[in-house]
Amino acid sequence: MASPRPHAVVIPFPAQGHVTPLLHLAKVLHSRGFHITYINTIYNHQRLLRSRGADSLNGSRDFHFEAIPDGLPPPENDDVTQNIPELCISTRENCLAPFRDLVMKISMSMDAPPISCFIADGVMSFTLEVAKEMGIPELLFWTTSACGLMGYLHFFELVERGCTPLKGTCSPLC
Repeated sequence: MASPRPHAVVIPFPAQGHVTPLLHLAKVLHSRGFHITYINTIYNHQRLLRSRGADSLNGSRDFHFEAIPDGLPPPENDDVTQNIPELCISTRENCLAPFRDLVMKISMSMDAPPISCFIADGVMSFTLEVAKEMGIPELLFWTTSACGLMGYLHFFELVERGCTPLKGTCSPLC
């Protein structure tokens, strides 16, 4: 009996610059034989449907799109990026339970092979808890460049040394 195809559950941070790179990675894995479940937020899923057409996210039998709530109220204009600081807080505080529920539903489904791994945007680290609970390996994917990642990792040190914010560029939010 042949072993089941590997099944990756992919979840990006729901903002520009995060969704497309993980979608490209999912497509590459799919072309290499992976079954893919790509999880977006409901808001971004609906935006993709509007921009690309109602049938655009009808994946093949082994490339599925799913959606979970992001915990934010719908914006007044459906065509704008959500408030990023609020989205960061909301995904961290509100996405764990819907993600866990969806993953459990996928795990019990007879329509997909067992989940082999999670690939989550580095900002969606709440997924690590579910991966640990279920004993499923997880990869956190950073969509920034290596230089950008180093900036994130050393941000507080850069502030302490006075390297950032740059003099004369501080906004009222600093």
